Amino acid sequence: MDAESPVIWAVIPARYAASRLPGKPLVNLGGKSMIQRVWERVRQARRIAKVMVATDDERIRSAVQSFGGEAIMTRPNHPTGTSRIAEVAVSAKADIFINVQGDEPLVAPEAVDALADCITGDDSITLATLAVPLKNPADIMDPNICKVVLDFDGNALYFSRAPIPWVRDSAGKVHARHWKHLGLYAYRRDALLEYETLPPGELERLEQLEQLRWLENGYKIRVAETSHDSVSVDVPDDIPRVEKLIRESAIE
Repeated sequence: MDAESPVIWAVIPARYAASRLPGKPLVNLGGKSMIQRVWERVRQARRIAKVMVATDDERIRSAVQSFGGEAIMTRPNHPTGTSRIAEVAVSAKADIFINVQGDEPLVAPEAVDALADCITGDDSITLATLAVPLKNPADIMDPNICKVVLDFDGNALYFSRAPIPWVRDSAGKVHARHWKHLGLYAYRRDALLEYETLPPGELERLEQLEQLRWLENGYKIRVAETSHDSVSVDVPDDIPRVEKLIRESAIE
């Protein structure tokens, strides 16, 4: 990176008390903890100056330090990962922060770089995220997969667990592109520091999607396309599936 390039940090929010899989960041995946696998993948991104784990639990911080990573303790009462990263941004010397979910051990370094390229490529973009085309029809109807629809400029119009756009004339020759939203976000520091001053809205409450807070408060979120899908670990049944993908991908 040249001297004039913005400083970009990747922050991985990791809390211990996940309701569906307690201790999730420390789950063993093929001989390494999940948080280590996420950290190692993000470290491969070429645009990232620093990778940091933001946690609320000493067990997670100790695990991160044991494999040579950097971790910072944050308040235990953050309702979202964005809120946790906003606490880090108060004292951090970075221009842009990338939020990488701590339950995505197969996150592609290329996807992290694509997100960094998106937000740094246009000074008017304050928030950015990623989407990948949905190819499996069953995924369109799956409420656990967040969908996004875009305007002409590539900004998010809406995020939903519902199948958007809904094709009304299903009998006609209508082709709709459906996009899966990937849970990676890039924020310019000033926007991130404003997050906790924004009131949660009804849509965020109903859909349980934190990114809707930005839209309900009038912000634009630029969406970059990527071909690098990711698989998250949400429940115990996801563990063997992800371990199989790790073996097949020959990831160390």
